[in-house]
Amino acid sequence: MKFCPIAAILLTSLSLSLAGCSKVEEQLHAEVREHDGGHDEQHEVHGHPAHKILVTSPVRKDVISTQQYVCQIHSRRHIEVRALEGGYLEEIKIKEGQEVKQGDLLFKILPVLFQAKLNADAAEAELAQIEFNNTKRLFDQRVGGRSVVSDQEVALAKAKLAKAQAKLELARAELNFTDVKAPFDGIVDRQRNQQGSLIEEGDILTTLSDNNVMWVYFNVPEARYLEYKAELNEKDEDALHLELKLANGKTFPQHGTIGAIEADFNNETGNIAFRADFANPDHLLRHGQTGTVLIHRTLENAIVIPQRATYEILAKRYAYVVGEDGVVHQREIIIQTELEDIYVIERGLEEGEKIVLEGIRQVRDGDKVEYEFRDPFEVLSHLKYHAE
Repeated sequence: MKFCPIAAILLTSLSLSLAGCSKVEEQLHAEVREHDGGHDEQHEVHGHPAHKILVTSPVRKDVISTQQYVCQIHSRRHIEVRALEGGYLEEIKIKEGQEVKQGDLLFKILPVLFQAKLNADAAEAELAQIEFNNTKRLFDQRVGGRSVVSDQEVALAKAKLAKAQAKLELARAELNFTDVKAPFDGIVDRQRNQQGSLIEEGDILTTLSDNNVMWVYFNVPEARYLEYKAELNEKDEDALHLELKLANGKTFPQHGTIGAIEADFNNETGNIAFRADFANPDHLLRHGQTGTVLIHRTLENAIVIPQRATYEILAKRYAYVVGEDGVVHQREIIIQTELEDIYVIERGLEEGEKIVLEGIRQVRDGDKVEYEFRDPFEVLSHLKYHAE
């Protein structure tokens, strides 16, 4: 037989083409396995057996859900102390940051003009009193059975006296306005003017804060607001446990209560402002501080699963449920609350069902698997953060 070079070339080309097709097919299989999330790993890879699939169950238990909100801390009463009358600032009776009691004298404004006016009005009132007394004495004297003066003159003298006394009271009040006193117990802020400054009526002298109870404001989304109102219809407000975390990361020792909710939602943010009240016996909190409000609430008889027993596809959360026949089925679940390493399930799973805990990437919907069951309470006890 003669050797045909052309036939040899054709055979060589055919062999190379078949080899290339084989490589393309292997590459396609590899891409499919990668797209499926490595589900073919449940079979032996390079002669090594796949990892064992671990299965557990959702359980019902009481858990504590915590919501955190950035907050602004305000004094229950925080006012500007202003001058009621103008004049020179004669005396400053307090120091910045000092605690004062209601009625304590804070500032004294030089009352030269007011004192002079008070003296003049006092003299007029005294003169009117003398005139009234004389007129009344003459009215009471009888000459030939008739009074020396008429009753109308007595009435005019009495009215003149009343007018003079009213002017005296007004002058005394104006003089008292030069003494600026504390309207309630509190802490004074920095002084806006120094001794000897010329003060005009309405000028701010300092601010005064009542820090015995602090009002803590924070914004709550509409969905959380509706949850809060629904819980109030079912439970007492005391079921909520409020804490305040300060800027240094430490927790304020006093617990708070919901004091008020504003009337309107913010249309731009979709939030509504809540106010929590915290007693402040040691005056640790000051007006203008910031912190974080922690609202703890107990979810009774909630369905709980580990977070690692779920996976996400296109912003939806799923779990693999193992049926009685050992066949795996993908199921969408709705998360009510996310805690440390666990999910509280709103719907999608029931207590006692079997879900894949470890080996999620090794199974696909419809696969029949062999698995090892692990007690759910044991699983929860070995999470990084234990379920509360």
